[in-house]
Amino acid sequence: MPTLTPAADRLLQTASRLFCQEGIRPVGIDRIIAEADVAKATLYQAFGSKESLVVAHLERTDAGDRQAYRAAISGMPTGPERVLASFELAARRNASDGYTGCVFLNALVEFPDPAEPIARAVREHRAWVRTQWLDALSGIADAERIASEAQLAYDGGLLGAKVAHDVAPIHVAADMVRARIAAA
Repeated sequence: MPTLTPAADRLLQTASRLFCQEGIRPVGIDRIIAEADVAKATLYQAFGSKESLVVAHLERTDAGDRQAYRAAISGMPTGPERVLASFELAARRNASDGYTGCVFLNALVEFPDPAEPIARAVREHRAWVRTQWLDALSGIADAERIASEAQLAYDGGLLGAKVAHDVAPIHVAADMVRARIAAA
């Protein structure tokens, strides 16, 4: 993502906050502009459209997730425990953000068309996560299948946390994946 002007960055931060709290479609661009206290031209100069602003929100979230994951595994030996680091990060994020759910899954619910740029940004993030998990699972029999099961458990844990307003479902999902890895 290119460097943003302070006004464009404020616009993106405001949009991200509102998208996470209320969803993407319900939040109008005029409200984002007003709360960010920027000119409408800022949106069009920096992003071009609301859709591009949403993609920038997802890309910034993706960059933050990548950085957090790298930091979480930095002292960890290579191996399947790195998959579980994702679950711990998700539990921490959900507890701190008020259980608004996974930014990527929430966006995909609102924009399910795979041809949409928003859905593509979600797929790119998920592909990166899968690549990290497959790297962590390398050398384990049935790594592809375990990565698929981990993704399903992860998604379910995130949704469960959103519904329950509790991180317990994420921990249950992590325990399921831990048991599956141990059995491999």
